Amino acid sequence: MLTGELRSKIDGVWNAFWAGGIANPLEVIEQITYLLFMRGLDEAQLLEENKATRLKRPIERRIFPDGKDGIGKGGGVAYEEMRWSKLKNISDPKTMFDLVSEHVFPFLRNMAETGTAHSTHMKGARFTIPSPALLVKVVDLIDKLPMEDRDTKGDLYEYMLSKIATAGQNGQFRTPRHIISLMVEMTAPGPKDIIVDPACGTCGFLVAAGEYLRENHPKLFHEKESRDHFHEEMFHGFDFDGTMLRIGSMNMTLHGVDDPDIRYKDSLSQEHAGDEDRYSLVLANPPFAGSLDYETTAKDLLSVVKTKKTELLFMALFLKLLKPGGRAAVIVPDGVLFGSSTAHKAIRKMLVEDHKLDGIVKLPSGVFRPYAGVSTAIVLFTKTNSGGTDNVWFYDCQADGISLDDKRTPLLPPEKLGPCPGTWDENQLHFTPLALSDEELTKNNLPDIAARWKERDGSERDRPRTAQSFCVPKAEIAAAGYDLSINRYKEVVHEAAEHRPPKEIIAELKALEKEIADGLAELEGML
Repeated sequence: MLTGELRSKIDGVWNAFWAGGIANPLEVIEQITYLLFMRGLDEAQLLEENKATRLKRPIERRIFPDGKDGIGKGGGVAYEEMRWSKLKNISDPKTMFDLVSEHVFPFLRNMAETGTAHSTHMKGARFTIPSPALLVKVVDLIDKLPMEDRDTKGDLYEYMLSKIATAGQNGQFRTPRHIISLMVEMTAPGPKDIIVDPACGTCGFLVAAGEYLRENHPKLFHEKESRDHFHEEMFHGFDFDGTMLRIGSMNMTLHGVDDPDIRYKDSLSQEHAGDEDRYSLVLANPPFAGSLDYETTAKDLLSVVKTKKTELLFMALFLKLLKPGGRAAVIVPDGVLFGSSTAHKAIRKMLVEDHKLDGIVKLPSGVFRPYAGVSTAIVLFTKTNSGGTDNVWFYDCQADGISLDDKRTPLLPPEKLGPCPGTWDENQLHFTPLALSDEELTKNNLPDIAARWKERDGSERDRPRTAQSFCVPKAEIAAAGYDLSINRYKEVVHEAAEHRPPKEIIAELKALEKEIADGLAELEGML
């Protein structure tokens, strides 16, 4: 959780950007991300240098090469001078500004190996910080961030992204980190998974999946084969916004994934040859913009479901991308669950009859405030191509630990938020879980969701329909026209009405009438 002091500093830098003429919040985030990346590169090389010194052997991975860059007079500037630890100490603002704009940024654009995600997206990177004074201010802020703490970097991104107060173009809006964490916790990524987010944005889902694997499968980094899989083959993200791709690829690199597959792709318009049946896990909250023209829609998606609705086309896409046995946790607008059109019913029937629909988590409508008040749900399913739905598990989430108004104020201390409450000791790399009281669980349902999800094939089968979670047999869902709205199956507890004899009620009314008459008479006497 960011401190108030750090938030104030970020606010100050943000206001300086706006005063300097940069009005696009994503551009502000992009420029700050470049500087975060520059610092991260220097610290990565410092680790390599310390490792080489300790082992008394040459550096294995040199980020900043020997020599000069060849730009300008005298052969240019030494790469060593471009390191964060050197440039942050430059006392003259203009000298720092010239170094970053004329030497560091060309180095960032050209440093990566050809063909990597980083090299592809950094080709379009532009240095747009307008003044030396602003650059000094931002560099000072970035230098004070505890970069070794991945949570702080995540919180920094969250706070910056929270400044985008409305839904973006194409219906984009940020997915809160605790909701992402819940979806990752429920799908439990493993060392052999191949994970995709076909609308990846800043790569929040992929970063969270990587963090989950680091914490729950640390041994995967002991073997070269599994380590290479993690860095080069496990993570895939598509987007058609160049700024998002740059921020996303740098975000992955800063979180320790060397070469993720983050690439340009209009997921609904381009065919999916090469990606079909490729992935074992889909994690996504795609933008839902309404309708597309048939002419601009990928034909292989229309072969799954004939519709112009983007939310249904994305469901078809998820099924197309997953390999048999692959699983998904995706956010959809409520209309997908109960819409009455032929296409809506067809996609729901497909999930229930042709694959294995595992669960539906209804989210509170305020989860995406201040961006949107849209009602959404998490849909969890497994692609089988041969059915398998037995019972569908439902959960009616009523509180996510944060107020559901536009302010989104935490209702509990930071260590009691999210699906896995607890404290993390960075020094001893040890996590201590915390159990929430019944009262705290009413403010944060996420730990209860994660716990009950694991029991969906056991004790959850016996829960009454009046509870927050329960299971519904496939036959009942089919009989209801494949309606997946939780309210269709949830039962409401009605308090028993008190029945009294009519004579008793009449006598009570007459006594009340007499009491009123006596009161009026007394009031008249006083007047």
